[in-house]
Amino acid sequence: MNYQHAFHAGNFADVHKHVVLARILTHLRGKPAAFRVIDSHAGAGRYDLLGDRASRSGEWRGGIARLWAERQEPAAVRPAPAEEGKVAALLAPYLDAVAAFNPGGRLRVYPGSPLIAGALMRPQDRLVAAELEPRAAASLQGALRGDRRAKVLALDGWTALGANVPPKERRGVVLLDPSFEETADFHRLSAGLAEAQRKWPTGIYLLWYPIKDREAPDALARRLVRLGVPKILRGEIMLDRPRADAGLIGSGLVIVNPPFTLQDELKILQPALARVFSPDASHHIDWLAREKSPGRPKEK
Repeated sequence: MNYQHAFHAGNFADVHKHVVLARILTHLRGKPAAFRVIDSHAGAGRYDLLGDRASRSGEWRGGIARLWAERQEPAAVRPAPAEEGKVAALLAPYLDAVAAFNPGGRLRVYPGSPLIAGALMRPQDRLVAAELEPRAAASLQGALRGDRRAKVLALDGWTALGANVPPKERRGVVLLDPSFEETADFHRLSAGLAEAQRKWPTGIYLLWYPIKDREAPDALARRLVRLGVPKILRGEIMLDRPRADAGLIGSGLVIVNPPFTLQDELKILQPALARVFSPDASHHIDWLAREKSPGRPKEK
């Protein structure tokens, strides 16, 4: 696998994904029972934004750097004075997690999803983070060393998902975020999610996918519906119109069994983020499936 997330860490898609992950974790923290976080493709854990790879791509400057600047001097992020407080409150868990790795206010380190999860977990909560690539796995081990709540698995993400669902906790979130370097990842995503959801129906599932054209994302949506996965909320942010020769021009999220507040939160967050990323950006939210599966147990 040649994919190295360090080139892309902190870009607009990372921000979109991690803001929503932080909202889900904030929801899970609202009840005293312990929850489990399963990160199937966890990456290196932390990324130096001023390092060689991040500097060469510069993608973070169009993502976290813009949102970080808004934290210091809010302007583009707020749609109107009446919404300003809502946007700031919804972004706070995510931005506070990033700030914890950047003392003094100078943005240099971007925490990946395992560290964002760790920042929002409580002592009773647990994290399983899987990463197969040896250097990234070693970096992840170092980033989480000393955190007794976390376990790092040097495993293929799809294998780790099957081996760790269901956990002993009834509540939690699975983050599915493969590299999409292989075309089969879109198919694995739908099949892996459907199987995991059958085994752990009370879990929340957050899937990220890249948007370059509409063919693969729309096929993914159709497969999820055909597989009978219930309660699927979809949110996308587009920087440009999809086309066959485009690079990454959109970020897509599928949330299965979303918290009941999440749709309304996305209606506030996605337009605010889109404005920060690009004046020409667009966004949309829709339900791919609303009904519950037969016999689905209620969350306690």
